[in-house]
Amino acid sequence: MLAQGHVPCDRRRFLSLGVGGALLAAGLSAPVQAAERLKSSARIVIAGAGAAGLAAAARLAARLDGAKITLIDARKEHLYQPGYTLVAAGIKPQNYVVVGRTADFVPRGVELLEESVAEFDPEGKRVVTSSGKTLNYDYIIVTTGLKLDYDALEGMDVSRIGKDGLGSVYHGPAAAAATWALIDDFTRRGGVGVFCRPATEMKCAGAPLKHTFITEDYFRRRGTRGKAELIYHAHNKALFSVPIVSEKVRMLFRERGIKTRYDHVLTEIDIGRRIAVFTTPQGKVEQPYDFINVIPPMRAPDPVRFSPLAWQTGDFAADGWMEVDRATLRHKRFPNVFGVGDVAGVPKGKTAASVKWQVPVAVDHLLADLAGGKSEQRYEGYTSCPLITRLGRAMLVEFDYENNLVPSFPGVVAPLEELWVTWVMKTMALKPTYVAMLRGRA
Repeated sequence: MLAQGHVPCDRRRFLSLGVGGALLAAGLSAPVQAAERLKSSARIVIAGAGAAGLAAAARLAARLDGAKITLIDARKEHLYQPGYTLVAAGIKPQNYVVVGRTADFVPRGVELLEESVAEFDPEGKRVVTSSGKTLNYDYIIVTTGLKLDYDALEGMDVSRIGKDGLGSVYHGPAAAAATWALIDDFTRRGGVGVFCRPATEMKCAGAPLKHTFITEDYFRRRGTRGKAELIYHAHNKALFSVPIVSEKVRMLFRERGIKTRYDHVLTEIDIGRRIAVFTTPQGKVEQPYDFINVIPPMRAPDPVRFSPLAWQTGDFAADGWMEVDRATLRHKRFPNVFGVGDVAGVPKGKTAASVKWQVPVAVDHLLADLAGGKSEQRYEGYTSCPLITRLGRAMLVEFDYENNLVPSFPGVVAPLEELWVTWVMKTMALKPTYVAMLRGRA
């Protein structure tokens, strides 16, 4: 089964195109076709100028004539977050993830309000910003991303990342670079390495696995593997949400001597004593470490989580994810509201590759409303994870809501094979594709 819009690519054509061309052929970076502009005086607010917000702004600006589009975000820099793992692995420098100022990617005709949204009022069709400014809207696309809830971990202190064996890839570029400095030292000296993931939904759930694999590979390359004990703590009884991928990772972990502990959730940490505390079905368990990669619980940002936009019941309610239809990304109770990207309460889709497939669906439904029609576009849960398993090798894992593997290059790039070409995609080709997406060109 192919993901919607993916184009089969035979081996000879793939090799002749090169990686960048092959991505285009597969539809991962297909240029957006010019379309007739729709005249409209609609007031449209986009809350958040991350990947989803900028991509949505670019597509709306290209399709609408006369609409008032306002993008709200206080962040000055735009960061390529899929690159954090590469920085934390010593593969890329810290500045690799900085793609420019947010303002550099705002399309002509879109107003950028450099504040954050403090309150969502979907009944009143308005938002209130951090300065108290009120904006009324006809439609809103919520693309606020998510919240890294480090405060939920007792004893955690983000100011100590890079010290006392405390690493954390997600916190930002500086933290990723500081984590690499620890890994560099740890893989030379040896000791106990602890890896884990939170029990909440999270962005790029493959990242904790990648970092575990990369650390193990450095030990082997440096001839110090015998000095290390590496332990991965899974939050449930699986290593990945897609069963066949979980089994593949389990086999690779066993082959490479990485220990696995299931149903272990990090809840506390004593940084001074270098002890991690995990909650398990049998109670709390202390785990000493020389190095740990802390990944905090992830939740919807507070203005979404504590608003009427959040799920009221079900699996996504506790962490405040937006209540949207998983196929259309339209809010289930407020039809003029869409939730795209990490904030959306859907079973899959917290990756940049997911944003590439989500944004056109939400935008198409919004445009259909303005035109008095109906869109048939659907998001089927496409998620992509270039899962690095060693330096120079990675698996291109692509799947949908039903855990079907949906390879972009069937017959050429096997999704569960460790391949050099997938490594090249991850380390070289995907960032240009990402930047093209921000500009509405992918």
